[in-house]
Amino acid sequence: MARPLALLALASSVPTAAADFETEIRPLLEAKCLACHRDANKLGGLSLEDRDAAMRGGASGPSIVAGEPEASPLLARLTLPARAPGAMPPAGPPLAPSEVSAVREWILAGAPWPGALQLGSGSGAATEDGEMELVRAIHRRITKKAKDGADAYEQEIPGSAAALRMVPIAGGEFVQGTPNSEPGRHDDEGPRRRVHVGAFWMGAREVTWDAFRPYMLRESEVYLDPDRVAAAVSSPTPPYMEMSFGMGIEGYPAISMTQHAASKYAQWLSAKTGRFYRLPTEAEWEYACRAGHETARPLPPGPDGLGEHAWFWDNSNGQYQPVGSKKANPWGLHDMLGNVWEWTLDGYRPSYATTDGAAVDPWVRAEALYPRVVRGGSWMDDAPLLRCGARRASDDSWKMQDPQLPKSIWYHTDAQWLGFRLVRPVRVPPPEEMHAFWNSATDLQ
Repeated sequence: MARPLALLALASSVPTAAADFETEIRPLLEAKCLACHRDANKLGGLSLEDRDAAMRGGASGPSIVAGEPEASPLLARLTLPARAPGAMPPAGPPLAPSEVSAVREWILAGAPWPGALQLGSGSGAATEDGEMELVRAIHRRITKKAKDGADAYEQEIPGSAAALRMVPIAGGEFVQGTPNSEPGRHDDEGPRRRVHVGAFWMGAREVTWDAFRPYMLRESEVYLDPDRVAAAVSSPTPPYMEMSFGMGIEGYPAISMTQHAASKYAQWLSAKTGRFYRLPTEAEWEYACRAGHETARPLPPGPDGLGEHAWFWDNSNGQYQPVGSKKANPWGLHDMLGNVWEWTLDGYRPSYATTDGAAVDPWVRAEALYPRVVRGGSWMDDAPLLRCGARRASDDSWKMQDPQLPKSIWYHTDAQWLGFRLVRPVRVPPPEEMHAFWNSATDLQ
């Protein structure tokens, strides 16, 4: 199949470099092609699960011609407009120019494919090695960037007009958990313990759709730069429904993503900006929410205090509201209570007594898909759940509407009250720690 001249021009319009199978080609094939081209369905008779099958091709002959990208139907189909006859993936979004260039270079180099490696094989050694190399590349980018000062700053989101306002939070100690006398308290909010957290910046507001959609959709019109490192970070498959559920996009919090999706967004943003972002740990989140106070909420006394600072069932009109439209807490953070529950980095355990007694920057890495921890309460909740010490554990019922089998690793279709914000620790961790933060229990998604 000859490749259209316009598509050849698109592929040749971006800078070229050697394409790496593990960090550039494998993630792309698994995200864009494998759903329709594995042994179980073999659309058009083509399976891409292993190299022999991929080279053998389907009903119309070979799909990959090693050394000849212009003679390879796979490349031509990957560059067709979304929903055009024969386009891969059929529903889009189309590939970015950097991805087109990578596939072309890979085929030109003979389509190298390690041994008996199978696509979609989970967290095998090859996948881990490839992801680790990607993290090291991001780490190099971060450590080469000039250091910022200690002030608040606006983080622009590549591919959009959105920005995240990042507020500096000085490190310190606080008492995590709630006293037995606190109204609305649950047993999993203790026992109380003294914790030290290091300094970090935190998003002043929850991540909005404006900031999340450039990553979530990877649409060609907002994703045109040939950034190979950022392009290698895995991204969500197209959702099966409109994920704002009609509640609003511009200025509203992004919702219904899994912890995995939120962490991968942080990795993508880190690659794009050269600054290390991740989800906050439970300890960091509670420390920031309390803002130096030990009361249930760091709010002035009086019956109207909560309503001035938070969206909850009594005032939300039955939906989420624009971020930052209520007063900030004493440390300049909006919506820490209410609007949407927020992901933390931690797996859930029902007692702080079982978290290894860690008192310095504690983090509980997830050991199972469920449960994991969200914090802060939402527009759907009554006032007693909007407390700095209140916790909620994730549950498989958050995906009931998802029609896929297996369920999506990216979306919680029934958690229309769930979002996230990011932190940026002052200390830049080594690549191994970055990998752990961004891929917490990836094999359990």
